[in-house]
Amino acid sequence: MISDACILIVGAPASGKGTQAEKIKAKYKFFHLSSGDLLREEVKSKTELGLKAKEFMNAGKLVPNELIFGMISKTMEKPECKRIMFDGFPRSLEQAQKLDEMLTTKGKKLTAVIYLDVPDEELVKRGTGRWIHQPSGRTYHLVFKPPKDAGKDDVTGEPLIQREDDKEATIRSRLKVFHDNNSAVLAYYDAKKALYKVKGDSKIEEVWSAVEKVLDLSLIHISEPTRLGMISYAVFCLKKKKKKK
Repeated sequence: MISDACILIVGAPASGKGTQAEKIKAKYKFFHLSSGDLLREEVKSKTELGLKAKEFMNAGKLVPNELIFGMISKTMEKPECKRIMFDGFPRSLEQAQKLDEMLTTKGKKLTAVIYLDVPDEELVKRGTGRWIHQPSGRTYHLVFKPPKDAGKDDVTGEPLIQREDDKEATIRSRLKVFHDNNSAVLAYYDAKKALYKVKGDSKIEEVWSAVEKVLDLSLIHISEPTRLGMISYAVFCLKKKKKKK
C-alpha cells in the first residue's frame, strides 16, 4: 500500500465527517491535519507563525494563506506525517491550487478526496434536534437520542436548552457558507478525477463501508486509470446493493 498518501475529507456541519475521520485515522494510520486545530495549537504554543496569526485574529481578519501554508508545511516535516488526512482544508479554489503545488514540491499528491454528501434538509434535521442540559453538558437529540421526558434532563429533570448554533436559521446560514466556499473546491478535484462522493445520510457503518472501499483501492500500487476505474465500480456496487434492500 502507498505509505505516504495524502487524502482530503470534506463534509458540511453534521455530515458525520468527524466520526469517519476518526475511523480513517485508526485503521489507516493517517495523521489528522485540521487547519483549525493546527492554527489554535500554533497560537497556544506562541510560535512565530502563531503570534503572527494571532495579530490577524485579534483584528477580526482572516489569517493569510501564506501563514496557514507555513504552518501546514512545518507540520508535514514531522516523522509521523507520512500519511496525511486533510480535514476542512482547503476551503477555496486558490487554497486547493496552492496545496497541490506544495504537495508536489514535497513529492506527494492527493490520492483521494472523499466528500460526505448529505442533503441539506437532513443536515438541518440532525442539527436542530440537538438539545443540552447546560449544567452537566449532557446532550440529547430529538430523533437519535431523545430524553425520557420531552424537554427535560434524564438525570435531574431540569429543562434542556438549545444552543444558538443549533437553531435552524444558524444552521442554514452555516450550510450556505459551506456550499459557497466548497463548490469550487469540489469541482476542481472532480475535474482532476480525485473526487469520490459517498452518500452520507446512510447508517454510520454503511458510510464507513463505502469510505473503506475508496481508501482500500486508493492506497494500492496500481496504475492511475485502473485505480480510478476500480474505485468508481466499487462505489457503484455499494449504491446498487443499497437500492436492492
